[in-house]
Amino acid sequence: MKARIGVYPGTFDPLTLGHMDIIRRGAKLVDTLVVGVTTNPSKSPMFTVEERIATVEREVAALDGDIRVVTFDSLLMDFAEREGASVIVRGLRAVADFEYEYQMAGMNQQLNARIETVFLMADVSLQPIASKLVKEIAIYGGEIAKFVTPAVREEVVARIDRIGRRGS
Repeated sequence: MKARIGVYPGTFDPLTLGHMDIIRRGAKLVDTLVVGVTTNPSKSPMFTVEERIATVEREVAALDGDIRVVTFDSLLMDFAEREGASVIVRGLRAVADFEYEYQMAGMNQQLNARIETVFLMADVSLQPIASKLVKEIAIYGGEIAKFVTPAVREEVVARIDRIGRRGS
């Protein structure tokens, strides 16, 4: 029997508790979950791809399941095909996410109908968390401990201290 491989793509800048929830739950659905750390031209990353990979690897190390962390800079469906994936795992927080993700799933199906997209609803307590908002809160001196792991919080605060904090 062929192993079922799933891909969970994202920028993970920074990795949030919401991401960790989807990784933990997604890993239960497949034999191997490949967390694909990518660049996104429409986003301004706080951390380099290498830093984000190291963070995700560290944070998923204690989770159950076969979880690999790799980088990619290509079409998601090309990446999924290269990894041998039959499933794309995506997290949904709100209706706005659904509309975007639904459109993306439709386009991806047009590109490769052999790979299914599976949506996981975010845990209710984690639904409002978004990396962009976590960065914004931190930049303005707000506390982000409720949204990220302690190690990620330290990394974000150290990066902001280095680049200069606004507000306050």
